[in-house]
Amino acid sequence: MVVCVGRSDGHGGGDDSFTFEMSDTRSARRRANVNLWRVPLALTAGAVALFALTMVPDTLDTYGVIHLPTWLTMGGIDDARAILSAMLGCVSTVLALIFSVALLVLSMVATLFGPRLLYRFLQDWTTQVTLGVFLGTFVYLCLVFLVTHQDAHTTFIPQVSLITGWLLVIVSFGFLVFYSHRIATSIQNPDMVARIVDDLRASVQVRVPSSGDDLAPETIAQHMREGEPILASESGYVQEINHSALIAAATEAQAVIHVRLRPGQFTLAREPIAFVWPASRGAALADAIHDHVALGRHRTLRQDSEFAIAQIVEIAIRALSPAVNDTFTGVACVDWIGDALLVLADAPPPQHHWADDKGETRLRVRPLPLARLIKVGFDQIRQSATDNPAVLVRMLDMARRIAPRMPGDEERRALLDQTTAIKEAAASATLVQVDRDDIETAWRGATASAAPR
Repeated sequence: MVVCVGRSDGHGGGDDSFTFEMSDTRSARRRANVNLWRVPLALTAGAVALFALTMVPDTLDTYGVIHLPTWLTMGGIDDARAILSAMLGCVSTVLALIFSVALLVLSMVATLFGPRLLYRFLQDWTTQVTLGVFLGTFVYLCLVFLVTHQDAHTTFIPQVSLITGWLLVIVSFGFLVFYSHRIATSIQNPDMVARIVDDLRASVQVRVPSSGDDLAPETIAQHMREGEPILASESGYVQEINHSALIAAATEAQAVIHVRLRPGQFTLAREPIAFVWPASRGAALADAIHDHVALGRHRTLRQDSEFAIAQIVEIAIRALSPAVNDTFTGVACVDWIGDALLVLADAPPPQHHWADDKGETRLRVRPLPLARLIKVGFDQIRQSATDNPAVLVRMLDMARRIAPRMPGDEERRALLDQTTAIKEAAASATLVQVDRDDIETAWRGATASAAPR
């Protein structure tokens, strides 16, 4: 296990606003490790259970216990086998096609958007349910085909199961139509970027403000210097921090836990990921830190706001590369980065310290300043768009529009630094005079808007 702190579900002692659903390290890793087999496997098991259920009336009718209505029939044994064979061939062909399309889409997403966005398609419920419905239908039809038989003494035609199989095929193809629509929509660049911002908006809505007064800088430095280091047992990204569990453990031990890394940062094995002060409490809290700090191979958006910005930036960089040269996607990414920064600016400030019932700080996590997110959102796009005046102008215009809504001077200074860097980048590029005039006009507007108040 590794030292990390989990969700923003933590609580500051005694405050009801900190009452959120807790998750342990194992459940956090299960959510992060999204795959394509769990939902199809569950639906396939449901198809087996459905087969057992529909066989009950068919068996009772065969032995004369009940009598199914005469209209509830799909013909004799030859008709039943012909219908089942046709449905099996159809469903199996489409199932293979769906798997091929899914793999093709994943390959295309990795090329166009980047491999770090594959998880969004893996966890899409439409893909998983469509695969599961077709796989479950195929298994159901195979079971019905196996029990449909005729010999010298008996003939068994499961009429209820046959009709149920026919209905399952209809439902499966209905899902196929919706699946095609969903894929066609989700692979569009604007839709992909907008969904990232939607996920970011949902994640910041569960933020809980810090509780109590933060420690003085000299006190923090003393705790880090004198505290007991807790080492990570493996390398990986900090994914989630279970604040409530760590606060409770620190309160019980009368100690302070300083988490050295915030969600989204990478730690090496045997590298300090947290410090416990006083050092004598380190051994007592080591297990709690290992149990409630989740590390993984991938970054997740649950507590890592920077990851959302990085995903949009990755799409923009690929769009602006010489191989693609898609200016419109680059401009769209700048627009949605502006929206994402406003989402973060309007949300409660990122929590980084929590106190117990008595107001004593028990947990600190490295904060993520909004100024850093502004830098993350603009730097690499500016570097990739040096010779693209349309993107540079849009970046300056976006800085002008969002600057008045920034919460403080630090964020406005960060925007001002970006506008200056954009102007310097444009000055070093080979641009015609009309483009330079547009950039100069946009720069003046952005500079005036981002000036510290």
